[in-house]
Amino acid sequence: MKIITWNCNMAFRKKAEFILKHQPDIAIIPECEHPDKLKFKDGNIAPTDVFWRGANPNKGLGIFSYSCYKFRLLDTYNADFRTIIPLLVTGGKVDFILFAVWANNSLDPNYQYIGQVWKAVNFYKNLLRRKRIIIAGDFNSNTIWDKLPRKVNHSTVVKFLKNKKIYSAYHQFFNLPQGQEEHNTLFMYRHKDKPYHIDYCFASSDFAKKINDVRIGTYEEWTKYSDHTPLFVSFNI
Repeated sequence: MKIITWNCNMAFRKKAEFILKHQPDIAIIPECEHPDKLKFKDGNIAPTDVFWRGANPNKGLGIFSYSCYKFRLLDTYNADFRTIIPLLVTGGKVDFILFAVWANNSLDPNYQYIGQVWKAVNFYKNLLRRKRIIIAGDFNSNTIWDKLPRKVNHSTVVKFLKNKKIYSAYHQFFNLPQGQEEHNTLFMYRHKDKPYHIDYCFASSDFAKKINDVRIGTYEEWTKYSDHTPLFVSFNI
């Protein structure tokens, strides 16, 4: 199973082909337009299932299946967190819960970005006790910003998830600590000298044991399309 998360910087309909050539089973696409606006170029593979949430039809969170997987929004979804979305994923070899993340909520200014994730993981903490959990998307955060005056921080969230036996695929695969990443997922304003790592895929221990590849797209290939580069995570499932 291959999961790709990529903040496409809007207009996914014009950029989907660059993701699809990597053959994702599931693609999590922050800043994606509403499905009604998705008119893909000829030759693109149509998704087998789509889920979308957002306040702006030009800029929401899209989740796409390009395989047998199907999505169902869980009844426990809390719209206060807007674009942190719990989905039951079925149709593959195993069912699992996917939390698709775009940590961005201007209506909650005291808990922006990682604060949204913090509130969500606490609200959904009972779900996180289950096996087969994946949490992936644009967290807009990194441990390097822990010193900023926020009520919660990135390391707090990472520790909370670790206590639930949920781990960052990138950091496990490359054996790197949080805040010392060697690959970047954001180049602010598309400037090569402003790199950050703010996109993640966390997996429960049963999935984490089956990671067989993790990659991040390069600046040279991807910043012509977006200020973010994609995160590719493959599981032996």
